[in-house]
Amino acid sequence: MLVILGFIIAFACVFGTYVLHGGNIGVVAKALPFEMLTIGGAALGAFIVANQPKVIKATLRALPAAFKSSKYNKERFLELMALLYEILQKARKEGLMSVESDVEAPQESPIFAKYPNLMADVHVMEFLTDYLRMMVSGNLNSHEIEALMDSEIETHHQESHAPIAALGRMAGGLPAFGIVAAVLGVVNTMGSVGQPPSVLGAMIGSALVGTFLGILLAYAVVEPIAGLIEQQTQDAAKEFECIKTTLLASMQGYNPSTAIEFGRKVLFSTERPGFLELENHVKGKK
Repeated sequence: MLVILGFIIAFACVFGTYVLHGGNIGVVAKALPFEMLTIGGAALGAFIVANQPKVIKATLRALPAAFKSSKYNKERFLELMALLYEILQKARKEGLMSVESDVEAPQESPIFAKYPNLMADVHVMEFLTDYLRMMVSGNLNSHEIEALMDSEIETHHQESHAPIAALGRMAGGLPAFGIVAAVLGVVNTMGSVGQPPSVLGAMIGSALVGTFLGILLAYAVVEPIAGLIEQQTQDAAKEFECIKTTLLASMQGYNPSTAIEFGRKVLFSTERPGFLELENHVKGKK
């Protein structure tokens, strides 16, 4: 909702001020479809050329998410830490081997079944169950698992930033495509030098719409969306860091209550639950 509101404010201020200053919105409206086709088509073609299919698909998946509220809120992190607490508490009381069945078949686990929102996130579930499986096997120490976690988180970071980089390149190219559209408009105008000044003036005005549109789309649409996706990516990364910190604390001998406290501390302050809030939530899930 805030994204739509931001676009409304930006475009209302730009076009509204233009009209209030006596600008002829008809000139802009008449040129807009042709300039949009030129600039948008060039930007889309360049986007396809500059990116691999996997990046294009990832960008198309990321764009709708930018218009939705972030799912990485305090409630989600409370659920995550409650799940970690239950798994680690069971492992502490009954031994690590007792969670093997939960890890191998989380869809059938009564513990995981309490957290359907987390179960629906394939990446989080794979990350969590993979490292719990390694802990159960007992073949790796905490330093080796930490190195593996860091490598996987870094890979996830690179993959999630590919759409951001792609949109950033598009934003950088849009003003240039606007100039291209404007130059073509000027070329068209120069071919009509015999026309009356009023006609030539309208043609030059239409040509300049290309430059205006390229800059507006770059800095009022594409770049802000790329920035928003980057912020959402940072929120998602905190989920992996929370799991990593909690599991490593458990491997180093801390009890489940202390381990999830380690995980709580890595969260952003805006989504981080309080100590008592987390404790009460965990107790309520038992």
